[in-house]
Amino acid sequence: MDLKEEIKKFFKGDVDVSPQALEKYSHDASLFEVRPKVVVFPRDAEDIKNLVKWVNETSPRADLGEGKLSITARAAGTCMAGGPLGESIILDTTRYMHKILHIEKYNKEHVYKMHPAFVGASDINISGEATVEPGCFYRDFEKVTLEHDLLLPCYTASKSINAVGGMVGNNSGGELTLKYGKTEDYVAELKAVFSDGNEYTIHPLTRHELDLKMAQNDFEGEIYKNLFSLIQKNEDEIKNAKPKVTKNSAGYTLWNVWDEKTQTFDLPKLIVGSQGTLAITTQITFRLVEPLKNSALFVIFMYSLDSLGNIVNDALSASPESIEAYDDKTIKLAVRFWYGFIKKRGLWGAIKLGISFLPELGMMFKGMPKLVILVNCAGRDKEEVKNKIDSLGKLFQKYKNIKTRKVFSAAEADKYWTIRRDSFALLREHFQNKRTAPFVDDVVVPVSMLPKFLPKLTEILDRNKLIYNMHGHAASGNFHIIPLLTAGDSLNKELIMKVSDEVYTLVLDMHGSITAEHNDGIIRTPFLLQMYGQKIIDIFEQIKNIFDPKNIFNPGKKVGGSKEYIKSHLAQ
Repeated sequence: MDLKEEIKKFFKGDVDVSPQALEKYSHDASLFEVRPKVVVFPRDAEDIKNLVKWVNETSPRADLGEGKLSITARAAGTCMAGGPLGESIILDTTRYMHKILHIEKYNKEHVYKMHPAFVGASDINISGEATVEPGCFYRDFEKVTLEHDLLLPCYTASKSINAVGGMVGNNSGGELTLKYGKTEDYVAELKAVFSDGNEYTIHPLTRHELDLKMAQNDFEGEIYKNLFSLIQKNEDEIKNAKPKVTKNSAGYTLWNVWDEKTQTFDLPKLIVGSQGTLAITTQITFRLVEPLKNSALFVIFMYSLDSLGNIVNDALSASPESIEAYDDKTIKLAVRFWYGFIKKRGLWGAIKLGISFLPELGMMFKGMPKLVILVNCAGRDKEEVKNKIDSLGKLFQKYKNIKTRKVFSAAEADKYWTIRRDSFALLREHFQNKRTAPFVDDVVVPVSMLPKFLPKLTEILDRNKLIYNMHGHAASGNFHIIPLLTAGDSLNKELIMKVSDEVYTLVLDMHGSITAEHNDGIIRTPFLLQMYGQKIIDIFEQIKNIFDPKNIFNPGKKVGGSKEYIKSHLAQ
């Protein structure tokens, strides 16, 4: 009996074992190639429940082929870490489980009653909520939320191609994370299938509600009881393990689950960012904000990194939505491959983009800036935004080794965002026989460390003769680095491991995290030991065992990965 026929006995959705499907699902946006046995497209949560029960009962079985069966949940497959890749069953929710089930805009009284414990910036109001299935593409979700004057603000740079299930799996963040936080801050409730094959509703619990859960004599009760016990027994180790950075997606964020002060047990905080290793999400209820409709840009050209920490701190005084940055290599790349913009925008569009940069040419006589910082200020009206930008203009007069520009026109601001967002695409498209290689793509350090960190980081990359560019979220100390590697070069394996070791050692020496947004996947799981130490890794393994004792959910991510697996599954 073959695997497809076995699954079709209880599965309403599609089951695909074609060579084309297996090839497609062997890849995501990472460096890896991992070939699955079968790809399934569930119609609903019932399909997922039946599949999980069947895998529990069936695996391993000789007549279904060698190896243990497992399930790797996947949405749009835009992960840069290899998170949705697996050697057994790939479960894709985007074909059928993509519905927006409910959307509601609150009045102020409702906001207070529904979410009194929400912790965010003082000027953020949760203005509504939406319930959606994990396979919904963010671009489709955003279109509907904006019709209700609502927004999920933790969207990523890949928001035109990613899905909300992946955002939950990775605990994603993006340009607006500085002001609004990451995905974990917007998940009010989840529905998910646990490894016993049953679907559960997961939301924050009071201590009384937690006690009732732990008193249950069933699989769900055992999870709550064992997890709470684990947290209580290792309270100091868990508290000390929390990275001292503004955002982190490395490991299981166990320190966010139990709040002693409020007596709140927030299990969604653990499921979000767990990359489908603890449960398979079937439904998400997101908190939403009312978007600010007026914005302007304060652009800073830095010719030295010495004052970077102070500059970021001063920029924060305007309460901006974002503080983004890109390096001199990004600028040079844009200049070198200007015809790439012609291809994307057309000749006249590229000419207009070039003309728009004429005011900056005078600044270049001082030399190429080491870093361009984009401070994006938003507000309820134009006057509020103008006051923020003008206050930054006055504040930054004290700095000698910078140039600044105030940008009130959306069309003019677009030129800076174009360079920021399209640089990786240019890197991919214009170096023959080379491919983008995300492996140290998401490091984060305390902002105060950036003036020391960035020169040392570039020294490592330059010494290893890598072609790369760098951009990131300056106010968070989070930078994305994507080198280029020669396709099919046998030396890539050793180079990736060598550079990863060097970069992560530098990051950890400066009290950072090896991933702020992109998560662990295949590429970073083996380095979690270096980041957290054996005691915390043992706790992570216990968490995995509490939720998934047979290791059927996305094995090799978060725990159980190896550097040998990285090297043996790099795509050629």
